[in-house]
Amino acid sequence: MTEPREEMEFDVVIVGAGPAGLSAAIRLKQLSPDLSVLIVEKGAEVGSHIISGAVIDPSGLDTLIPDWRTHETPIKTAVTDDRFLWLTEKSAFPLPGFIMPPLMSNHGNYIVSLGNVCKWLASEAEALGVDIYPGFAGAELLVEDGVVVGVATGDMGIGKSGEPGSNFARGMALKGKYVLLAEGVRGSLTKRAIAQFGLAKDADVQKYGIGFKEIWQVTDANHQPGLVQHTLGWPLQDSVGGGSYIYHLEDNQVAVGFVVHLNYKNPYLSPFGEFQRLKTHPAIKTTFDGAKRLSYGARAISEGGYQSIPRLAFPGGALVGDAAGFVNLPRIKGSHNAVLSGIVTAEHVAAALAAGRSGDTLADLDAALRAGPVGKDLHKVRNVKPLLSRFGTLLGMGLAGVDMWCNTLFGRSPFGTLRHGKPDHATLEPASLHQPIDYPKRDGVLTFDRLSSVFISGTNHEENQPPHLHVADLALQKSSELDIFAGPSTRYCPAGVYEWVDGTYVINAQNCVHCKTCDIKDPNQNIDWVPPEGGGGPNYVNM
Repeated sequence: MTEPREEMEFDVVIVGAGPAGLSAAIRLKQLSPDLSVLIVEKGAEVGSHIISGAVIDPSGLDTLIPDWRTHETPIKTAVTDDRFLWLTEKSAFPLPGFIMPPLMSNHGNYIVSLGNVCKWLASEAEALGVDIYPGFAGAELLVEDGVVVGVATGDMGIGKSGEPGSNFARGMALKGKYVLLAEGVRGSLTKRAIAQFGLAKDADVQKYGIGFKEIWQVTDANHQPGLVQHTLGWPLQDSVGGGSYIYHLEDNQVAVGFVVHLNYKNPYLSPFGEFQRLKTHPAIKTTFDGAKRLSYGARAISEGGYQSIPRLAFPGGALVGDAAGFVNLPRIKGSHNAVLSGIVTAEHVAAALAAGRSGDTLADLDAALRAGPVGKDLHKVRNVKPLLSRFGTLLGMGLAGVDMWCNTLFGRSPFGTLRHGKPDHATLEPASLHQPIDYPKRDGVLTFDRLSSVFISGTNHEENQPPHLHVADLALQKSSELDIFAGPSTRYCPAGVYEWVDGTYVINAQNCVHCKTCDIKDPNQNIDWVPPEGGGGPNYVNM
């Protein structure tokens, strides 16, 4: 497009209204009330693209808003019971609490809808004078002389052919003295910043999982407010990492979820199918007797941890929150680290602006984050993922427990710092080495298909727009993804986006829930996820 963009200037531009971006904005205004701070959010409203388990560690909020417990918040259900089960196909074996490292305890944590927490944080930010623009996707990094000077929002009203339609509107250029990328896992602008500025050259590969979540309305008899339950084992084979959670919230609502680590080898594996099988286990299904499923969603999860964190600062800005990958895998928590990273980054940005600087690299940010609570939290568990990958779930978790206890008791690991090995897209093996997996037919009561699940996610995209899922080489997709790997995208996608129909690759982009799994797991890295028109995608409620 040659038409010039309208420009707006701010002190700080933040991409993404998740916990990290909102916390950074709040801390900036706490420190320097006169700063102009803008958040752009691709969801139709704040929270509509947020999905997480979620049991939150309140340490981040305690730092950001020390008196938050006196505010009217959606954080209402404290954890009262913490259970861990090992599942076989027919049985469940409780794991005694005393063998769990102290960091695994959920005492003092809260069961929440993270989307609702973000809505509350957005109201706190706006009360301080932060501008929030929902429905605007950050589509392009604006770089001048090697410095990020802002982001451009996507053009609206582009037809499928790529030509402007009758309702065309050019995206805006949002300029900032500093730009913070808080897009979450595998953000499109983050990917480009990492590549352009070589931010990952000294880091290990990032590792990922795919997480599913459903919200159910259960009967009084099956509701135990404050109960947190995690499982390992069945339905996954020992060589496939992952596990489940069941969290009992307020108002008879129960969140059930499942995580599958994306370094699995068998291209016939369906993470969605494994999630549906989980719910049929005798120790699980009784919770949902007489219940009604309310919502569904899925997203990728960063799992690489401490050794996979890229360099955070680049000329003119920084990565914040899960854009950099701050999830503590064994705790299944990342929102506290997202909030804390937003606080630390905001403090460095505010100090730079107070000193009259702009557009430089925040040189001390990386060291400060690693030396602070986020780095310490992740350093203690840095070997959990590599041990699971090398030794499988049963032995890997045993060794990981030893590692975490040693870090807790002695401040060091017997294993040093292990590396991850292959990126997840390189772990798939040819279909000829595996057998197809026969998943049971869905019953529409406890187990469901993907299309009916996508329907209750509220997913919607403007139909007459260019596809936001870009396949670089369709011939390669046929010769490799289909002919060698038997079309794994038709199984790893949680929304039924991809189909092979008589040798033709069909992309149902309107189904996409923005999980980014295709961008991660495609064996040839041949699929590139880019933002659709702002406001498109899922419309999660209470997720």
